[in-house]
Amino acid sequence: MDNVLVIGAGFMGGGIAQVCAQGGYTVHLQDVDAGAIEKTIAMINWSVGKLASKGKIKDDAQTVMGRIKTVNDLSIAPKCQWIIEAIFEDEKLKRDLFKKLDSDCPVETIIASNTSSIPITRLAADTKHPERMVGLHFFGPVPMMRLVEVIKGGKTSDAVFKKSVDFINSIGQYPVKVLKDIPGFIMNRISGAAFAEALRLVEDGVCSVEDVDRGMHYGFNWNIGPFEIADNAGIDTYVRVGNAFRALGAGEFAPTSPLMERMVEAGRLGRKVCKGFYDYMRDGKQLPFDVTKL
Repeated sequence: MDNVLVIGAGFMGGGIAQVCAQGGYTVHLQDVDAGAIEKTIAMINWSVGKLASKGKIKDDAQTVMGRIKTVNDLSIAPKCQWIIEAIFEDEKLKRDLFKKLDSDCPVETIIASNTSSIPITRLAADTKHPERMVGLHFFGPVPMMRLVEVIKGGKTSDAVFKKSVDFINSIGQYPVKVLKDIPGFIMNRISGAAFAEALRLVEDGVCSVEDVDRGMHYGFNWNIGPFEIADNAGIDTYVRVGNAFRALGAGEFAPTSPLMERMVEAGRLGRKVCKGFYDYMRDGKQLPFDVTKL
């Protein structure tokens, strides 16, 4: 079974590492922050244990956790067949990383980005082998959300694209094929437009956050509403993605607003800090928060 390197041990990177390990791959989870790695491993251990106890994964928790190795540098990269970047949504950081990985790794290594908005063609612009660059945009929380957009960059080879689709299938996720490399891809353009309108309605005092979420659940069969989705992804992440959309000329899909910027300033970053559009209790309950107070 192939080795997978996941770069970035945050909320998304940890989830990606988990589903790859559950799929039978040996996973190397890298981050320069040892504290972030420790926190994420604890989160993965809890999640895997819970899924195993419910019989939702084929292997026991100890076996899955045994497949995850932690590293604090990129020296393992040339020995991995798959590399998935899951760092901050910053184009320069990602381009610099792609350039380094392209230089250090054998040409057979497939290098993917978990970017949610930046075209893969742009991220691969400084590489010598853009044909092996692909987008693998996971949705969080990754172990619960089976969706992954597989994005074909302008120079991604057909063989790499097919292997990437097969890889996503092999870890039990559902691949949505993005055949044209546009900002925001498919799902974030659709959800971004819907969320922008939901924000306007709440900011204008037309309705509450909770009623929008419940309305989309009961009226349109969404499992969770747009504000709950934002809390899961991280409000700060949404703001960064919105900035990236605007920089790429796709501002109409920008999932952000002055309200969300105020939330970031107030430290209401979402579920990861137990407060966002909702307050999250230790017992698992979520309580509405009056965003008009911000």
